[in-house]
Amino acid sequence: MAKARALDRRRKSVRNIRKITRTMELIATARFKKAMDRSVAARDYTKQLAKILENIAAAGAGIVHPLLEVRPTKRSAVLVLTGNRGLCGGYNSNVVRQAVAILGQWRGEQVGCDTTVSGKRGISALKFRGIDIRRSFTNFEDKPEFDAVAPIGREYLSAYAAGEIDRLDVVYTRFHNIAKQEAVTEMLLPLKPPEAEGQGAKPATTLASQEYDFYPSAGSILEEILPASFLSRLFKCFLDAAVSEQVARMVAMKAATENASGLIKDLSRRYNRARQSQITGEIMEILGGVEALKQ
Repeated sequence: MAKARALDRRRKSVRNIRKITRTMELIATARFKKAMDRSVAARDYTKQLAKILENIAAAGAGIVHPLLEVRPTKRSAVLVLTGNRGLCGGYNSNVVRQAVAILGQWRGEQVGCDTTVSGKRGISALKFRGIDIRRSFTNFEDKPEFDAVAPIGREYLSAYAAGEIDRLDVVYTRFHNIAKQEAVTEMLLPLKPPEAEGQGAKPATTLASQEYDFYPSAGSILEEILPASFLSRLFKCFLDAAVSEQVARMVAMKAATENASGLIKDLSRRYNRARQSQITGEIMEILGGVEALKQ
């Protein structure tokens, strides 16, 4: 009987775990849908802003701006975006692996590096590997706000304009669709010239001359839009990271729930066999006692 009781206790424990994983799956699904709506809205805004930049740059050829200046990399900044919690598959470990690779590359090239990390998991993982973290953030969950991201972006803009850093790389998980997310390293500074970001520069020239009047000049307008473009792209990275984390957690909890269901079936089968064996033994003992009394 002891074996059957142990199997029953274990089955009850797995059922409780399945309830938890199922609940976490449903919560992650709800958060994912909300986060994806925000990410799609920001993506459309970023694309439209890039299109405007193409048109302005096409009309103001030869514009020089500090954010477009490409310099030899002597001092780099790396921003790593991870989550505050686990139970999301390989989401955090993939980002950390990508971050360690880029930091190792800069170390091998004798380039100084300022490392900033968002997320408790990334902070603990990089500290464990002996990487010096200059700044860290733990206030970004599944709903990053632009007002919270903008001060970080402005600090990077000021540092780049002042020559304190020569490059900014953001390590995060890029969201393509619900079936594909990948940990990437994206260079945000220096900004790529708008002409290089779009396709078809010649149509943009015609469009700019027909639909835009620049006052006081295309250069002054570009000077205002370039920082806005950088901030929107940085915010998009935070949004992508939030969406990808919820997708990863949703998939991981779904797999855990299915595994728990399979384990419950296996334990139920083993419990039934053990109980059947015990009942058969008890019947044989009763029959043996009856035969003994007949004698």
